[in-house]
Amino acid sequence: MARRSKTPRWLEAARRRGAEASEDGRSDWLTRALGRAGVLPRVEAEAAIRAGRVEVDGRVELEPFAPVRPGGVVRVDGRECSLAASTRVLMFHKPAGPVVHGSDPEGVGTVFERLRAVLPESLRGFEWYAVGRLDRDTTGLLFFTNDERFVRHGTAPETHLPKRYVARVSGRPGAAALQRLREGVELEDGLTRPAEARLLEPDVVELTLTEGRHHQVKRMLAAVGHPVLALHREAVGTVVLGVAESTWRALRDEEVSEGLGFRPESPEVA
Repeated sequence: MARRSKTPRWLEAARRRGAEASEDGRSDWLTRALGRAGVLPRVEAEAAIRAGRVEVDGRVELEPFAPVRPGGVVRVDGRECSLAASTRVLMFHKPAGPVVHGSDPEGVGTVFERLRAVLPESLRGFEWYAVGRLDRDTTGLLFFTNDERFVRHGTAPETHLPKRYVARVSGRPGAAALQRLREGVELEDGLTRPAEARLLEPDVVELTLTEGRHHQVKRMLAAVGHPVLALHREAVGTVVLGVAESTWRALRDEEVSEGLGFRPESPEVA
């Protein structure tokens, strides 16, 4: 199988067009820049570009992945748009049912649809990325951001952001099961990192992880003999879920920098 090229799509587009571009990170591609700045989300941006409604430096641009350099002048429908963008992070209380995917073949819906339904008009122009995933039946804290650097920070194994879950399980875990969780559980993809584990009720376990493997909480609890019946994520870092189901709020700058350890000027996680 051929390996996928790591060349950014905006750079590939620039090369096809014979434009000057570099891989130094100073350029962005047009659709992403519009979505990050809250001008138009990706799908709408692509449609506007292909319809000839977008100009870059006085020229109609028909390529969604065309590079845009700092200081470039972009107009949509003749109106100049600022592409200056700060990192925004939203806390969302995911209900059971919707998936953290772009579409849902089962027709229940996606978290992106649920979020956009409750956002004010001023925030609907952003392209919102989910930071990690929760299963369809898992509820609780899910972050959305306009900045892909924060997505990488929040999901990279090297970050070791603590994530706290509460699970209702089958049976009543005893001291031995809790100790196994604390020391690490051998799964098919290796030994897990030590976790914090305690009982909140005879059949309710609070589990704090510093890694994010696929279905990890469910697999760990099943491995110690107590399959999960219901799962809820209540905190990431020091940021605790504090909004009603299917509602949201914007995180404060200090919550992002201190509570989640992310500073936009920091180097990106590779």
